[in-house]
Amino acid sequence: MAKFERKDKNKLAAISTASLPDVVFMLLFFFMTVTTLRETEQLVTVKLPEASQAAKIERKDLTSYIYIGTPVLGYQQQMGTNARIQLNDAFREVSDISNFITAERETVKEDDRELMTTALKVDVNVRMGIVSDVKQELRRCNALRVFYSSTKAGTE
Repeated sequence: MAKFERKDKNKLAAISTASLPDVVFMLLFFFMTVTTLRETEQLVTVKLPEASQAAKIERKDLTSYIYIGTPVLGYQQQMGTNARIQLNDAFREVSDISNFITAERETVKEDDRELMTTALKVDVNVRMGIVSDVKQELRRCNALRVFYSSTKAGTE
């Protein structure tokens, strides 16, 4: 007797794409929840100084940032070209730093308050007088963990 074989025996079965939209939406939701957006808008120009030795901040969620630099071009007409302090999304004075640190402490769990860090992002061309004033105010409100942000030497 003759042996009959199917010719499509070596063909693979079609892959079902029914679950493809589920996978796409799952990835979409994953990236939407994991991605963080910039929290503050830069109102001052900050070109960080170079450092030969640097250490990374351990817990960035416990870090409060104080920016010191000249206002960006859009704000120079009303704020001038002198160095200004930026806390969150607004220009502030040295006397406002105490309220800023107190508000930042309130957002953190009580156990983590002693680990809070204040990072100063200071422009290279800013005079040290305003930085000294900021440091004195940080001492008054007992924010003693202070880091200066910088770039590694040779990278820009």
